[in-house]
Amino acid sequence: MVNVEHVDISTKFLGSRTSAPIYISATAHAKLGDPGGEVTLTMASNKHDIIQMIPLYSSFPLEDITNAKGPDRTQWFQVYVKKDRNVTRRAIENAEKHGCKALCITVDNPHLGSREKVLRLQQSESDEFEDAPATELDPSLIMNSTLSWDDISWFRSITKMAIVLKGVQRVEDVVKAAECGIEAVILSNHGGRQLEYSEPPIEVLAEVMPTLRELGLHDKIEVYLDGGVRRGSDILKALCLGARGVGIGRPFLYAMAGYGQKGVERAIRIYKDELERNMRLIGCTSLDQLHPGLVKVLGQVRQKL
Repeated sequence: MVNVEHVDISTKFLGSRTSAPIYISATAHAKLGDPGGEVTLTMASNKHDIIQMIPLYSSFPLEDITNAKGPDRTQWFQVYVKKDRNVTRRAIENAEKHGCKALCITVDNPHLGSREKVLRLQQSESDEFEDAPATELDPSLIMNSTLSWDDISWFRSITKMAIVLKGVQRVEDVVKAAECGIEAVILSNHGGRQLEYSEPPIEVLAEVMPTLRELGLHDKIEVYLDGGVRRGSDILKALCLGARGVGIGRPFLYAMAGYGQKGVERAIRIYKDELERNMRLIGCTSLDQLHPGLVKVLGQVRQKL
């Protein structure tokens, strides 16, 4: 029996305090779901003191989003590395200028995946795309197939922000990132929209953490999970398996599209309540008490835990 009256789910992401082990993932053009777009998400993150990742392709100028940030709140910046590195450099420098604490480099889309849902939407509502700027429609302007490990030194030379690799899906890549001094990785399959049948991030996580522990690298890099998190129990499973925290995207967009800022605030509250409730039910009162032994893992990764 354990006294679980008081449960603390606060933690730190890359040195920044957060009230819960979740952050708002970067999703492009949030204004499609609400007039306030990313600013609406910022206001909700302020209310609950969680971190927001701002997308490169936001609906508003970056300064509008960062200016909406509350005091002592933290924002990260997500970037696609363009073929024109000067464009990328300016975006990164602007993000640092406006107070972003981490640079999240998307590494899982050297080429646009076969997004059949998007294609069907374009075919059924083609008139809505006729006036869209060419930069929104031409993937060649945003995709960079030359990005490699050799570019890490270039990023280091232009920013002091913590570097996060977003979209890692292989154990050996997490190991290399740790060995290269990368501050964090985000295990993600781009919401399942890039490569069909790619592994769910939580399955990758179950393989990554035992390997990092075996190599003595688990305290050298922070590992986050982004994708498939729909309940507080999903957050709990990821934390038990060793994730520092999780990113949540679509659920917050759905909440925003239906109910605006209040909807996002309510969604965050639900995640927090569910996480706290489930921690009580397994007898844990703080995140540092969570461990892999609390999760039953089936399949080939089980023996590595």
